[in-house]
Amino acid sequence: MRIRLAIRYTAISSIVLLIVMSISAFLHIEKVQKVFADKSLQEADVISEMILRDSYHLMLADNNEQLQLMIEEIGKTPRVKRARILGKAGVVSFSMNKHEIGTVLSEDDESCSFCHLEGSKALIDVPVEIRSRVFSDDSGNQYLSITRGIYNEPTCYTADCHAHSAEEKKIGVLDLVISQGQMADLAHVHHKDVIVSTTVMLFILSLCHYLLTRKYICDPIQGLLEQTQSLSEGDLSARVKNLSKDEIGELGRSFNVMADNLTQAQLELKEWGNTLELKVEQRTAEMSDMQSQLLRSAKLASMGELVAGVAHEINNPLTGILMFASLSSKTPDLPQQVKDNLDLIVSETGRCAKIVRGLLEFARESFPEKKRDSINRIIEHTLTLVSQQIILQDVDIQCHCGESLPDLEIDADQLQQVFFNMFINAGQAMPNGGKLIISTQWVDEEREIKIVVEDTGTGISQENLDKVFDPFFSTKSQKGFGLGLSVSYGIIKNHGGRVDVKSREGEGTRFSIYFPVDGELSPDSGLEEEPS
Repeated sequence: MRIRLAIRYTAISSIVLLIVMSISAFLHIEKVQKVFADKSLQEADVISEMILRDSYHLMLADNNEQLQLMIEEIGKTPRVKRARILGKAGVVSFSMNKHEIGTVLSEDDESCSFCHLEGSKALIDVPVEIRSRVFSDDSGNQYLSITRGIYNEPTCYTADCHAHSAEEKKIGVLDLVISQGQMADLAHVHHKDVIVSTTVMLFILSLCHYLLTRKYICDPIQGLLEQTQSLSEGDLSARVKNLSKDEIGELGRSFNVMADNLTQAQLELKEWGNTLELKVEQRTAEMSDMQSQLLRSAKLASMGELVAGVAHEINNPLTGILMFASLSSKTPDLPQQVKDNLDLIVSETGRCAKIVRGLLEFARESFPEKKRDSINRIIEHTLTLVSQQIILQDVDIQCHCGESLPDLEIDADQLQQVFFNMFINAGQAMPNGGKLIISTQWVDEEREIKIVVEDTGTGISQENLDKVFDPFFSTKSQKGFGLGLSVSYGIIKNHGGRVDVKSREGEGTRFSIYFPVDGELSPDSGLEEEPS
């Protein structure tokens, strides 16, 4: 597996290197060929310039025989294939091949075509690129043909021997053909060296890539694989060692972390098994708490029935006492002491009537008339009612209602009573002013709406915190009957919700109310149901 991976990546990288190095070698060879061609052209141009300078004096002395001998000697040079001088009208005046002396060349001849472009007159001072060309013979040998104009200088048209007209610009052409064999051999050797060096470098790079891939990729992966197999067989002590600082090292570190977590999990399982008894006790305590809540609900229900009976029994006598005491207190000519006593009876009887009325409200099992409504609207409406209460005048009320909350199937009047009781209780806990914070939010994990009512009042002691929902329990010594939160607790339960309370003396109290939402509803659905 390790060797296959190394060979695969080596082959891919070698192909990429081969393509890149081939392109580089090709461009290099092309550049060298151009340099060789330019150098050969310059050399041929220099040779032609030297020939013209050597023949200049012979022409000036009209020594044609000596000039012909010089041309023949030049033709004996191994690199020179053809050397000749053309006169006017394309007549071959001197040549290394005597049999072509005197022949006339047309403008279409290869020796004349460079100076007569597209049938024009002979050009003057033609660049060397135009008056040269490279060609090959039937054997494949390359040659460079170059022509050079012989111009009519003042020493020519003023000489006594064969003076030319001063109007003539060009009086002849030197036609020279030089073999490119030596340059071609040099280029071939260079090309061969480039190919060999490229092949050697490709082999060395591929070998290095193979070895480095095995060392830094394949071997670490093989070690990781071995440790993974050991871990799968149950050896939790398996760890990857000699970690590098690259991605494979990060993979090895992740494996070690995973192995540590598995080891820790196994230890926790053993510890959990050893402490199973403690877990059972904790679970039993939780069940006891749940049972306590159920008992409290049953207690409230039983007490409600008892309270209802008592309230009905004492309500009629209280009504009679209140009525006759009120009528008697209005009788004229009563002594002031008797009138005061009757007023006290009326006051206390009215207080008893309020207690009875509270008992009846607590005991009455009124089923909520549920309709789909917004919890935020009910809270805002309740705040509008209680904000005018004197007890909340110095309280800073802050309401943070969550957006896009789904509507609930609720009895708006009953929930308004719940919030009214809580807001008034919060105001009574802050006689010197404070802060009342109401917030609503969506709890996605439980799919329920959470309402928080928090104040900065006097708070509730820890020993009384579990009794706040019990009937007739109140922390207010002179006012209140201890029924408001009990009634609120029953309303919340009848709506399928729950309520939690947290408090600390001197810091404030926080009530958290939770109402479940139908499965079809979500925070963005409003009154509409999601399609099934």
